[in-house]
Amino acid sequence: MNQSLMKPFRQQNRRVISYVPRVEPAPPEHALKVDGFRDVWQLRGKYVAFVLVGERFRRSPPFPVPESAQRWAMQTRQEEDIQD
Repeated sequence: MNQSLMKPFRQQNRRVISYVPRVEPAPPEHALKVDGFRDVWQLRGKYVAFVLVGERFRRSPPFPVPESAQRWAMQTRQEEDIQD
């Protein structure tokens, strides 16, 4: 193919923006707080715990029962030495 007929790449001199991984936020708006548990939210049929560590929330893996998510939250608080 003739090089002179090809269009140049668009925005050739555009700066590359590096990707910054997302920090887990507070529970999303569509999550439902589970009554009787301090840190547990229901998200897509599973139970997830959110614990504030420093200035960021840590999110647990999904659990089938809320007790497991709360236990994860309590362990995380102990490991990070978070005061209530």
